[in-house]
Amino acid sequence: MTTSLHQRPFQPAFSHRFLPASLHYSNLPQRPISLFSRAGLLSLLALMLILGVIVPWADMPGGIFSVNKASSVNQWRHYTLPQAASFVAKNGTLIVCAVSQAYLPFLNNWLISISRQKRQDMVLVIAEDYATLDKVNERWPGHAVLIPPALDSQAAHKFGSQGFFNFTARRPQHLLNILELGYSVMYNDVDMVWLGDPFTYLRGLHDVYFTDDMAAVKPLDHSHDLPPPGKKGRTYICSCMIFLRPTDGAKLVMKKWIEELQAQPWSRAKKANDQPAFNWALMKTTGQVDVYLLPQSAFPTGGLYFKNKTWVQGTKGKHVIIHNNYIVGFEKKIKRFRDYGLWLVDDHAKESPLGKL
Repeated sequence: MTTSLHQRPFQPAFSHRFLPASLHYSNLPQRPISLFSRAGLLSLLALMLILGVIVPWADMPGGIFSVNKASSVNQWRHYTLPQAASFVAKNGTLIVCAVSQAYLPFLNNWLISISRQKRQDMVLVIAEDYATLDKVNERWPGHAVLIPPALDSQAAHKFGSQGFFNFTARRPQHLLNILELGYSVMYNDVDMVWLGDPFTYLRGLHDVYFTDDMAAVKPLDHSHDLPPPGKKGRTYICSCMIFLRPTDGAKLVMKKWIEELQAQPWSRAKKANDQPAFNWALMKTTGQVDVYLLPQSAFPTGGLYFKNKTWVQGTKGKHVIIHNNYIVGFEKKIKRFRDYGLWLVDDHAKESPLGKL
């Protein structure tokens, strides 16, 4: 892999193609201009305008044309994952989510919580439709990319539907692509809220970090190994919060996850989702990959955090990321977040890089 993948493309501070026609060299007067003459002062003013307006925009994705909405919309259609990753990554690491238009309110809620931990500049939104791509980059240039093909944004709303499967089944390929570029990556679903900084819990140099999806209470000093399989013959690890380093082991898990999804496609009889395939991939690569189970007290499943008040009180101050799972439906998730004071967009939209949507 070349180092160019980790650098923003070189853009000259300005070139004559950006200059107004009146300032092209062919149109300049042929005799010397006194600095104190009217023409000299106008030329000096034009130069100051160029340096003050064009140059500061030159290093942004898309350069000066980012300020023109029509041109900006068009340019983001050609924005690539290597360009986006290079622009967003901090110390070789990205935070990634995959979002369609219907999930924009959840994206904003998640972003507010990340902004409170000063990590928002590391976020890359993988837009699954053009409406999301355009909206995010209009408000927050360079922080959204679409990896073709674009999906039908109206088809992925219902958990268990084929549209939802098509949406989530792209996840391991997105993550593998980022690993192949040489970056570490944290993936989150956007029905999560950060209460602390999860990066302080990524101890050691393991290949893959993940969380348990079970609601059964574990001891505070529980093992960080892959748990034993449950009744269905596989583990119950959550595929919604994953951290990966760009190692052969992490890439192997992503490739195996892709294979398992292809082997277990969605059907009306078996309404598959991506998580069982992720667990089979972890089990089938045991011994080849260095994995790490994150502490339950910091990363509880929704079935524990929202349903076990005694446990929540006993682990108060330890919670880092709250996942609003174990419940289905946009309105139900929003209501539960509101009931627990975790729906932040109502009163804190200004804290999001996207503002109030």
